[in-house]
Amino acid sequence: MRTVEWIDDKLSLIDQRQLPWDLQSVTYEDYREVAEAIRVMVVRGAPAIGATAGFGMAIAAQQFSGSDRLGMIQHLEEAAEVLKAARPTAVNLMWAVDRLLRVATDEELTALDDIREAMLREAQRIADEDVEINKRMGEHGAALVKDGDTILHHCNTGSLATVDWGTALGVIRSAHAQGKQIHVLLDETRPRLQGSRLSAWELKEAGIPFDIIADNAAGHFMQRGEIDIVFVGSDRTAANGDVANKIGTYQVAVLARENGIPFYPVVPTSTIDLSLASGADIPIEERSPDEVRKPYGLALVPEDYPARNPAFDVTPQRYVTGIVTENGVVYPPFDLNLQRAVAGTR
Repeated sequence: MRTVEWIDDKLSLIDQRQLPWDLQSVTYEDYREVAEAIRVMVVRGAPAIGATAGFGMAIAAQQFSGSDRLGMIQHLEEAAEVLKAARPTAVNLMWAVDRLLRVATDEELTALDDIREAMLREAQRIADEDVEINKRMGEHGAALVKDGDTILHHCNTGSLATVDWGTALGVIRSAHAQGKQIHVLLDETRPRLQGSRLSAWELKEAGIPFDIIADNAAGHFMQRGEIDIVFVGSDRTAANGDVANKIGTYQVAVLARENGIPFYPVVPTSTIDLSLASGADIPIEERSPDEVRKPYGLALVPEDYPARNPAFDVTPQRYVTGIVTENGVVYPPFDLNLQRAVAGTR
């Protein structure tokens, strides 16, 4: 079962807000509802968001009721802006939307039904490519894992964050599939608890041993020599190797460097944004403070207490050992080698 799937002319998404208590899927036939699903995190994780947005654009094409090509293009451009605004940090969202727009504006396609069919094919291609890319990254990353390693993982980067298999958790799944005896420590990843809710659910389903730890316990286990390697994901990676990922990743990277532990983001090349010179240029989404004050409706502090809730932080490239891509593991100098990795995909 894929996280993002086209079934019976509808977009089907696993509702990640319900896990690990209940496995439910929700279907969509309106691109505005798809954008809202991205915003409220029915679906999350950069690759999954990208695939979802691709199908959202295909849905927008199907929703157009006019008869002229120019009107359809204008309608799709409006849909693109709505989808892109849903979450600003994950570059896969913009990448997928723009990829679908390029299909729609192909001058060789003149009939509206041809445009609709071509856009749906492209959206499905994005989803299928994601699975293949994830498995290639898994193989490259698993080569870095030794038998007996304890791995620290932050947030959720498995099948739920992608179409299937996963990025950083995909590396862990690949290492496990190779027969390596590994153990995983999962940061809770507050305030939405993607680590303790989603990553733990995935590892339990896969039969991979794990322990959930508090976000502020990672340094303790590193200092005691109980962590061998760190794998995380990325929602956008700048040209110089700075990595924007779920809030809390930066402090994990700093602690890893302090304790001599290798730190590897696992990043499909679609998440590398060569147009941004550094992480300082990456927009950081700030979400509702209620996610901090009362996560999942559980009131921890009074509602009138002020709170801040950045969803991501940026890890400077100096803390990054290497970046695992589908084209291999990229090492410094990142400004040169990331360009080569992206060029290899193109």
